[in-house]
Amino acid sequence: MKYRRLTLEELSELEQDFIQFLSANGIPGPDWEKIKEDDPAKAEGLIELFSDIIFDKTLDQIEYLEYKTPKDIKIFHCEKHKIVMNGLLVDGKSDIDFTQAQDPEEMSRLLASSGAKLKIYTAQKKYHPNRKMELFKMMEDGALISRDGALFKTLESLKG
Repeated sequence: MKYRRLTLEELSELEQDFIQFLSANGIPGPDWEKIKEDDPAKAEGLIELFSDIIFDKTLDQIEYLEYKTPKDIKIFHCEKHKIVMNGLLVDGKSDIDFTQAQDPEEMSRLLASSGAKLKIYTAQKKYHPNRKMELFKMMEDGALISRDGALFKTLESLKG
């Protein structure tokens, strides 16, 4: 197993995909029920194989990841051979909390009233040990997929 077994919740969300996976492997519903009952190790192996396929497909499609703490946002552009990070840090005491849904006007007001500053920073590196494993580890550590990378692009434009 390359990654991890999907949780029961994740499997239930992917039920139709799993049914298609079983069908593509010549396992109709009644046979799956029999495998689960008669050969739990084989059933577990099929779930693990399906899990790896799902993670591989998901990781291939990731272009942006983001990680938020109350005072720091890191947005990662996951290129083919390297990962580029743009970050936004609240420097000083402020009630801004990037993990909460605060609109930009509210954040601006909180920043102005606190005297704190926003700092933009950037870094890049090659993947270790490889792209998929690094992105998988980041997601397991709390990074979320960003669909459009808008915040990354905004910070990129502000770097000057």
